Amino acid sequence: MQTTDTVLMIEPVNFGFNAETAANNYFQTNAENANTQEKALEEFNAFVAKLRAKKINVITVKDSADSYTPDSIFPNNWVSFDENGRAFLYPMFAENRRLERRPEILEAVKNAGFSLKEIVDLSASEKENLFLEGTGSIIFDHDKKLAYGSVSLRLDENLFKDLCVKIGYEPIVFHSFQTANGERLPIYHTNVMMCVAEDFVVICLECIDAEIEREKVIEVIKNSGKELIEISESQMHQFAGNMLQLKNINGEKFLIMSESAFKSLVPNQIENIKKYCEIIYANLETIETNGGGSARCMLAEVFLPKV
Repeated sequence: MQTTDTVLMIEPVNFGFNAETAANNYFQTNAENANTQEKALEEFNAFVAKLRAKKINVITVKDSADSYTPDSIFPNNWVSFDENGRAFLYPMFAENRRLERRPEILEAVKNAGFSLKEIVDLSASEKENLFLEGTGSIIFDHDKKLAYGSVSLRLDENLFKDLCVKIGYEPIVFHSFQTANGERLPIYHTNVMMCVAEDFVVICLECIDAEIEREKVIEVIKNSGKELIEISESQMHQFAGNMLQLKNINGEKFLIMSESAFKSLVPNQIENIKKYCEIIYANLETIETNGGGSARCMLAEVFLPKV
């Protein structure tokens, strides 16, 4: 089951530029001002409304003002929920992001009618400075039992492979880079350069510098039977790789992205996507600029069985 009809989203309380994550997130720009939280909340609410208008189930939980968590709007990095009733808690690079792991958020998901039988806490590796940031760093092909992971400070290769053994997925390991500060630097999260949907994969192959790794990824995608839709590195910088396919309560499928991502696409890319599903996009400019994440980062998929 590649797509779900339910997502968890965290309503921001103190959204802003996070200096801790900016150390290796080259998508972030400090444009924070007195109106940043207000604008981010407006973008968040409009995004939620668009999803709900298409009959996608959105569980929203308001962030806590008790601690400084400027990136809480991106819950997919610290938690994921699988169809076996498990919640996975992931080790986070930035110390202030570890505060996002709040038990009451898991309770809110349970209270929305889902069965949560087990919590798999992987966060202990933070003490060893080893990280694996959820579905930011891992792109799952659930139907084919594949997991794509681009190695970075936020995806430790050994942790990634250990998780894949635990859940029965084949790890597809590679390295991806972007041009930033005049040099080629590791991409912080796989989900800014790659999206796996039911019938297609959107990916920035230009970012995989090593030809042998690039050819391996292409081979795996083709063998999975999914159409490969390639985007450029310049499109990736507009968050065109940061997409997520969802379905609604009627089973209709949608590809979710930001307005900047949509506007970066060329007609034939849009046509290729629309062969398979409708596109939903929202203006997330404030969130993207200061947070360095986009639409997909804001959505934690809920695959849990219903009570």
